[in-house]
Amino acid sequence: MPSLTVENYLKSILQVGLRTDHQVVSTGRLAEELGVSPGTVTSMLKTLSDAELAAYTPYEGVELTEKGRTHAIKVLRRHRLIELFLVKTLNLTWDQVHEEAEHMEHAVSDQLIDAIDEFLGSPTTDPHGDPIPTSQGEMPTDQIDTCRLCDCKTGTNFRLVRVTNQSADFLRFLSDSGMEIGVSGTISGNSTEAALVTVDVDGKSISLGHAAAEGLLVEER
Repeated sequence: MPSLTVENYLKSILQVGLRTDHQVVSTGRLAEELGVSPGTVTSMLKTLSDAELAAYTPYEGVELTEKGRTHAIKVLRRHRLIELFLVKTLNLTWDQVHEEAEHMEHAVSDQLIDAIDEFLGSPTTDPHGDPIPTSQGEMPTDQIDTCRLCDCKTGTNFRLVRVTNQSADFLRFLSDSGMEIGVSGTISGNSTEAALVTVDVDGKSISLGHAAAEGLLVEER
């Protein structure tokens, strides 16, 4: 079985690729994702290549092999189901579950994960709105069209369906502001010059910088 470090690298390569819609992920982008030096990343990518889990090309980047992608999806499935399980059964908040899932995803068996999946009713998304891979290793496709909150025009009605910026501080800010998955609101202002988006949610006005609003995916209504 791949080590904890190898699994983290495989999952991160997959997630960055999905987020940027590029199969080849640069060394620098991966280093930023993992919070390590580019030199450390380069060393591990050579290890992944030797194990035929990834194809690494110096100065270009890394791409998961079929074998590597299969394992990465399996780890991602574990992570997202564990997050949802902790929210649904232990009432942990969405800003608390990421770190717990990071530790647990490497220890649980596929049998336990399948049991959790069945217990939860085969959910399609985790607490942050991220899609949960199927037991067959398939990544669900979006059932609805979404756009970034920062790209919405003034007057647009929306429903929040996914949060891609999952830092604990940002998630707590969203919770305190009433911006949780499924909430509906209206864009009351969107200034390109000020890089500021203002939304009305349940009679409350909330202002977000464009950088923060990029991490919120919404359905226009």
